[in-house]
Amino acid sequence: MRKDQRLWTRDELILAINLYCKIPFGRIHNSNPEIIGLGKLLDRSASAVGWKLVNFASLDPTLSQKGADHTSKLDKVVWSEFFNNWEELAWQSEKILAEYQNKKVEDLLDAEDIKQMVGLERDVVVKSRVNQSFFRKTVLASYNSICCITGLSHPNLLIASHIIPWSKNEDHRVNPTNGLCLNSLHDKAFDSGLMTVTPDYKVKISDVLLKQKGEDTEYFALFENRPITLPQKFLPNRDFLEWHNQNVFMDNQ
Repeated sequence: MRKDQRLWTRDELILAINLYCKIPFGRIHNSNPEIIGLGKLLDRSASAVGWKLVNFASLDPTLSQKGADHTSKLDKVVWSEFFNNWEELAWQSEKILAEYQNKKVEDLLDAEDIKQMVGLERDVVVKSRVNQSFFRKTVLASYNSICCITGLSHPNLLIASHIIPWSKNEDHRVNPTNGLCLNSLHDKAFDSGLMTVTPDYKVKISDVLLKQKGEDTEYFALFENRPITLPQKFLPNRDFLEWHNQNVFMDNQ
């Protein structure tokens, strides 16, 4: 049987979704090195991998531009598992990826302090760091690594910012619809409540900041009431934005 005629396994589909999350929608094509690389890892052609990613795009409720709908029953089952349990399936996908690469999952991280830990503490930290890395890659890919407020694109200055903070909701820690791609300055303002994004995707600056004088304040005021640049996929959840507006944003104080 030719390699591309083999049925896809559950683990292979999980790896395909993992890659779908981590690359911009516009880069789903057969010449993408990441798609070629996954094809080699799975002993499949780049076109087979690319086609599978297009199939998953047809299932993505956050995507306005749909792909072709040639999905299998197992495609739909695995997608649903992933989309409804980001915390666990992101972790599973990274572990499977490490296994296919003959690595330990912690080898995917650059964290020297993990090596000093043992037992349960180590396992918890590894899973947390792996999922944080997945979340960052997924959110930045969704926004094409561009700050959704300023358009800044220097990778060292970009943050995958949680709308509902990591500590406040375990179920959505890894959910990319709970993320915004922000530069480090506006990420800090967002986290501290000096700025928010409304459910209709417009920037709102707190009066606490606007009433201050100085060039830094003007840099925030410049974006007041402007729409953010929306991601190609994983559109920010309006309910999460409403939560931030009500629970974090310092409005008229």
